[in-house]
Amino acid sequence: MIELEHIDLDQGAFALRDLTLEVPEGGYAVLMGASGSGKTTLLELVCGLRQPQAGRIIIGDHDMTNAVPAAREVGYVPQDGALFKTMTVREQLAFALEIRRRPRAEIEARVSEMAELLGITPLLDRLPPGLSGGERQRTAMGRALSFRPKVLLLDEPLTALDDETRERIMQLLQHVQQHTGVTTLHVTHNRQEAEALGTMGLKITQGRIEPLDLGKGDHA
Repeated sequence: MIELEHIDLDQGAFALRDLTLEVPEGGYAVLMGASGSGKTTLLELVCGLRQPQAGRIIIGDHDMTNAVPAAREVGYVPQDGALFKTMTVREQLAFALEIRRRPRAEIEARVSEMAELLGITPLLDRLPPGLSGGERQRTAMGRALSFRPKVLLLDEPLTALDDETRERIMQLLQHVQQHTGVTTLHVTHNRQEAEALGTMGLKITQGRIEPLDLGKGDHA
């Protein structure tokens, strides 16, 4: 579960005011809104990269408002994937487990599991410059999911992909969510993407969250 309770955040001309949001456990929420409306900022609040001036951030059953990012059990895929340029795909998938000091056998088993789930087993020894856009996104998702987070945050993960690759990654996201049950909050500008993936729709307008009908109408 992700729950934001009465969040206030001031950033100069931009502000979130009394923002409240709830994504139930196992839900797949899509968040839409105009550029500059605060979508990425909201994800950064959840994963601990920003701190609110007021309000609470609940992840699972725990108040994580003041917790450091590593303690939040949140997997985050930023818009550009942010892969480590000098690490192979295998090393990217192992990274979050290694910093948590998991046993080597567990790390190797989890890397193999994630690579198979995401269809990137043949790529494990490649570096990011040798990957296509879709392969980089699969790797970024694998890194975010490797330590079995309670929550997955996706910041426009399909924006830079061609239509064919976008369709394949959308199908992959559906498969991953069904396979893992991870609670997901997915930021997008794409209405088709939102309707295909979301079990609930949200829209951010003037620093507040409103419901978004994913069935028809109400385009962001």
